[in-house]
Amino acid sequence: MTSDRSDADAIRHWWRTSIIDMEPGKIEFRGHPIQDLIGNVSFPQMIWLMVRGDMPSADEAALFEAALVAGVDHGPQAPSIAAARMAATCGVGLNNAMATAVNMLGDVHGGAGEQCAELYYDISDKLRVGQGLNDAVASGLDDWRAQYGKIVSGFGHRFHKPVDPRAPRLMQLVREAAAKGTVSGRFADIGEEVQAELGRQRGGRPIAMNIDGATAVIFCELGFPAPLSRGLFCLSRSVGVLSHAWEQMNQGGRNKGPMPPSYLPLYEAKEDDR
Repeated sequence: MTSDRSDADAIRHWWRTSIIDMEPGKIEFRGHPIQDLIGNVSFPQMIWLMVRGDMPSADEAALFEAALVAGVDHGPQAPSIAAARMAATCGVGLNNAMATAVNMLGDVHGGAGEQCAELYYDISDKLRVGQGLNDAVASGLDDWRAQYGKIVSGFGHRFHKPVDPRAPRLMQLVREAAAKGTVSGRFADIGEEVQAELGRQRGGRPIAMNIDGATAVIFCELGFPAPLSRGLFCLSRSVGVLSHAWEQMNQGGRNKGPMPPSYLPLYEAKEDDR
């Protein structure tokens, strides 16, 4: 039979965290008292501190913030935003509508930034063992396609052809940050060469670097592990999700589906039903 003290230790040690030190009258995040952070750090700096444990420089925080700003929304044609708006017409609260949307950000819609960051990091590893940029990109793409198929996450877009207007601006900011020594520029080189190589493989037809490809460049330049690209995109897109859910609540409407009720889905009868 365990002692009261060992029971207390087991309870106290059940969760271990270096993120927060909290007790009555005390809240510290990563060793920083909350009262010292309030009014002195931006929300992007706070995200960085919580996730990584250190405080970014002002220039790092500015580049990080640019990536977060760029991904906030892409309209109701995006499945997650449409789902949030539909959920809002079903009588649920804002948190439920937001959760509906965030839960749709998977490998196909919302996860491309993580996958693209994995590609960039793989190419970077190839560069470190002596491959040239062109060869590293070509072999990296071959390895990618062998694992994931022909579509390369972070490149191409259903609407924005041949340019996603968000990407050039983000890449400009990366180049400016590299010129100041804030980041290396290594992943900007990789991302742009991937884009160029994909264009060459398409017979010279240009292909857009999309929001996922550009933000993956920034997250890699700043040293975020690839899986965090997805989590950070979820944080960014949650702003648009909240906005659309709130707008829909104010517009009204009940039980809105994915298309107007005058349009019905195509019924395809099976052979046995005919």
